[in-house]
Amino acid sequence: MTVRAATPDDVNAIQHVARSSWTEDYPDILSRESIQEGFDEWYSDDLVRDSIIWSRALMLVAERDDEVVGFAHAVWDPDDNEGNILRVYVAPDHRNEGLGRQLLEATRDRLVEQGVERLNAMVLEANEPGNAFYRGFGFEQATTEPITIGEETYTECTYVLEPEDTASE
Repeated sequence: MTVRAATPDDVNAIQHVARSSWTEDYPDILSRESIQEGFDEWYSDDLVRDSIIWSRALMLVAERDDEVVGFAHAVWDPDDNEGNILRVYVAPDHRNEGLGRQLLEATRDRLVEQGVERLNAMVLEANEPGNAFYRGFGFEQATTEPITIGEETYTECTYVLEPEDTASE
């Protein structure tokens, strides 16, 4: 498995991983309408492409046998030395192989190289596997806030990690 920076050629593959993940993970958490509206809003061609090329965004992909099977998306603000991990997704048929952890480690390391001293990760409160994933990496839950997806409101948890404590893992 290879983790590399995404390119504009990866837009469709990233969308495919996102759609398969949302379809698998969220039917018991989000309404069908929220899944469709959230996907359409967060994974439009332009938004994914912009996230790949924007200088303060990081989009990594995990490849296996020349196929994108996962991705991580983060942004950072050099003025406050904080990075936000927005998404880490692995295609359902490639899970439980350590790919998510490798993506998260690579994301952490690249954000630290940019001067990030604190990582925030957001995950829906009802997504217990997602919450467990961040806790297992050493993140601590800091806050919960409402988030609107489509026309419905859900609760999102924010987790925090100080990377210098885990960079040697």
